[in-house]
Amino acid sequence: MYRKHHKGQLSIEEFHVPFGGTLDPDNRWVISSTLMPWEELEETYAPQFNPTTGTPANSVRLAPGALFIKQRLGLSDEETVGQIRENA
Repeated sequence: MYRKHHKGQLSIEEFHVPFGGTLDPDNRWVISSTLMPWEELEETYAPQFNPTTGTPANSVRLAPGALFIKQRLGLSDEETVGQIRENA
């Protein structure tokens, strides 16, 4: 099962960090997030899942985003997971 996350998903400008403020639009990760055609990827990804049964799949952004971070920073798999957990 795959649930599209567009409804209710905040834009970068709407996201407020827990300690106050917003994300810097010049942040390298914010800029990088605009480079991927996320909606087109989701159109290809979503039909791969049964629409009514099964555990909902992770967002289409998860795997390519993690791989991008891993490659960009030259991290191991374990360190990539650690970085994402610490800096969601």
